[in-house]
Amino acid sequence: MSDDPLAAAIGERLFRVTSALFAIVFALLVASAITQPGADLAATLGLVTDGSTGYQLIRTVLQFVGFALAVAGYLAITDEWELARFSRPDRREAAIIVGGGVLLFAFQYGALFALDQVGLSTGQNQAVVPAGDPVPYYLAMIAVSLAVVGPVEELLFRGVVQGGIRRAFDAVPAVLVASLAFGLIHLPAVSGTLVEQWAYVGVVVVLGSVLGALYEWTDNVLVPGLVHGIYNAVTYVVLLAQAV
Repeated sequence: MSDDPLAAAIGERLFRVTSALFAIVFALLVASAITQPGADLAATLGLVTDGSTGYQLIRTVLQFVGFALAVAGYLAITDEWELARFSRPDRREAAIIVGGGVLLFAFQYGALFALDQVGLSTGQNQAVVPAGDPVPYYLAMIAVSLAVVGPVEELLFRGVVQGGIRRAFDAVPAVLVASLAFGLIHLPAVSGTLVEQWAYVGVVVVLGSVLGALYEWTDNVLVPGLVHGIYNAVTYVVLLAQAV
């Protein structure tokens, strides 16, 4: 071990950032290893039809199951279970969850309006594009968003990534690094021009920063997890209303 305190501090910070990035890569690898094979198996067994709404939903659920398994594996390997700090939300946190969901949704529309005023728009996340009948897909995704997508993504990005970096940095750098990674991971799923894709990432980075601040405020990963889930669910409610 180095006797230089500055070198030791720099090494600790590099280790924390590298470890956090590894957690994301690990999650992507595990998810990719089970998503396609699992969906194809379901199709082979006749549970769903390849390319159908059911097939798309199974792929989505399996992807986040993969993320959850990767997080559990990462925490077991590093023995840092305390990064996943969660508890049943109390009344104060319940109010924050509802208010946070409304805030994120309001920010999204505000950002879209602001971009429109300067002649820009964001790309479209393929997660909101149904493979078949949109109504059952949007209905299912409302539940999936609340129960799976929001909580699991926040467990990874706020719990493991932000929480890990927070051990070597102050809150602001940890929130920003985790939010930047959160935005970039969405890039491959966004359609549109290059400018539209990066505009989408920019909006997601800001949304992630709000979620990161909520985690810092409450020290309970279920709070940003449910806020994220509500935000996604409301998005699908709006799409459902448009579809019917």
